[in-house]
Amino acid sequence: MHQLFRLVLGQKDLSRAGDLFSLDDSEIEDSLTEALEQIKIISSSSDYQTNNNDQAVVEICITRITTAIRETESIEKHAKALVGLWDSCLEHNLRPFGKDEDTPHAKIASDIMSCILQNYNRPPVMALAIPIAVKFLHRGNKDLCRNMSNYLSLAAITKADLLADHTEVIDSLFNKWC
Repeated sequence: MHQLFRLVLGQKDLSRAGDLFSLDDSEIEDSLTEALEQIKIISSSSDYQTNNNDQAVVEICITRITTAIRETESIEKHAKALVGLWDSCLEHNLRPFGKDEDTPHAKIASDIMSCILQNYNRPPVMALAIPIAVKFLHRGNKDLCRNMSNYLSLAAITKADLLADHTEVIDSLFNKWC
């Protein structure tokens, strides 16, 4: 892992997290999977929900990682780690605290969701992502569900067979909402 990612994530150093944006995308691209795995460990810790510093470090790192993935067009290389982090969010509360206040794990899920599902035209990525996407539809976060359904619609247009195994679940949820 790049030494700056190691420092920021290892020490949860918020004061250095912004420095990640000064690095060239190609300089950190080989570190992204390992950084995602470290973020999964941090976000799964028992005090993550209440630790504002850790949440801020994770949010900045995820933004940097997803930007680098988009700019280097390396989604296939990092899809498994992205989906793993995304899936780990399902183990935590995703329902908003207040009217417009998402939980820390809902924020992670939203950022990862858009990075993954914007690649709806890449079947290998969608093959990993769609089973997890469908699980999110059950979790009661309306904003996540609404965004998810938009992305799933795009995926259905380009690769409908990936959704075939999930049509019954999607249909029952659609009927429940409408």
